[in-house]
Amino acid sequence: MDFKDHFHGKGVVITGALGLFGRGLAKTFAAAGAKVCVTDRGQAALDDLLRELDAPGSLAVAGDLTSTPDLLGLIDAVGREWGAPDIVINNAAIYPSHFMLDMEIEDWDRMMDVNFRAPFVLTRGFAKQMIADGRKGSVINIGSGASRKMRLTAAPYCISKTALDRLTKAMGQELAQFGIRVNALEPGFSAGSEVSQLSQEHIDRVTKAIPLGRATTMDDIGPAAMYLASDFASYITGATLTVDGGNSIGTLDVYQDKKTPL
Repeated sequence: MDFKDHFHGKGVVITGALGLFGRGLAKTFAAAGAKVCVTDRGQAALDDLLRELDAPGSLAVAGDLTSTPDLLGLIDAVGREWGAPDIVINNAAIYPSHFMLDMEIEDWDRMMDVNFRAPFVLTRGFAKQMIADGRKGSVINIGSGASRKMRLTAAPYCISKTALDRLTKAMGQELAQFGIRVNALEPGFSAGSEVSQLSQEHIDRVTKAIPLGRATTMDDIGPAAMYLASDFASYITGATLTVDGGNSIGTLDVYQDKKTPL
């Protein structure tokens, strides 16, 4: 599968662009000839990223995904510059660690605003631009295997990702008539996240239990995102592509003395 010139001149919006996967996705699409709109909190850091990408026609729009005016401002900025995007990647997410009974209402609201409400508002707004401009675009929601499995202290995050999975399917169904595809991409465990704050013991334990034996990297996520956004996936919508080394299907932990087959 050759993506050469496939994304040349295409407009790609990426939320959470200053994070681990967001920055990697921006570099991946820029290297493929796309122009990118990077958005996150912090205009100066976004401007630095834009210079690093060196992708003509790109733009950086700082904003808070919990703010309706900021969300609408992002949509308007892209519309003024490009008319409409070709690809939207709802990448931004926050991962609060709380027992449900301990979680403050404000923390719940912020997580749902970033992880679920913002993808709805942005997909809705950008889809309207695509429709008006006659573009058969692609939306990719960065999901998680957490959408299918609850875990104590991570339940709020799991719930937000389950909601995002339902949104992916609902938007995929509704926008299909306009030739706009909506899919989810589920990365696996990433030990290198700057916001994970995980102990080395935890990282080693989780990584050892992944069937393919390592954490997720941008070398895994970049090509997967490009595939979903490309014409190679033109008959795929409302689907989920899981790129997690088998982590979501089960663990390699063995609860008996004999640890390997044969």
